[in-house]
Amino acid sequence: MTKVKICGLKEEQHVKAAVSAGADAIGFVFAPSKRLVSINQAHELAKHVPEGVLKIGVFVNPTAEELRAAVEGVPLDYVQYHGEETPDFIREQGYPAIKALSVHSAKDVQAAMQYDVDYYLFDAPGTDFKGGSGHTFDWTLLETAGIPKEKLILAGGLKLENIEEAVLLVDPFMVDVSSGVETDGVKDIDKIEEFLQAAKKERVK
Repeated sequence: MTKVKICGLKEEQHVKAAVSAGADAIGFVFAPSKRLVSINQAHELAKHVPEGVLKIGVFVNPTAEELRAAVEGVPLDYVQYHGEETPDFIREQGYPAIKALSVHSAKDVQAAMQYDVDYYLFDAPGTDFKGGSGHTFDWTLLETAGIPKEKLILAGGLKLENIEEAVLLVDPFMVDVSSGVETDGVKDIDKIEEFLQAAKKERVK
């Protein structure tokens, strides 16, 4: 069954709703975004995330010091690199890692293979900020890339109306949603619950 990450959480009630509805991962954003949280905020929110639900920190071109402070201070299970971080930089940090790539063309998907990470997250190009744009990209570009399904995380414009199609077409290890479970830029508990239910629906292959 496809795993689900609810990203960009800032409020205790939304963390609790996501966890109780079956989220497999919670994403905290430590990069310029309307969803930005401090390490202290994330630390308090993480108290409501039980063992077995991953805590993932989203960063854009962080320093080693920024990463260490967040990984230890929250604490985090995975670091999601969403900027122009080099394969060497990611390797040197030594944390369980997710590399996010914005997909314009097949070349962007193939670029993933230069990174030695646990998972590859493919997202639509950002608008004001990296990711979280609410737009999708051409999912068929993932078909010829040779990325193992068990390492593939799909993001970008996912919402209740398209999540079942996305899971059927791409069959990713995990899907990542942020703006798709918001109303007027704020997380919506009903949308979080409905999205999780649809994403995890039993399907005949």
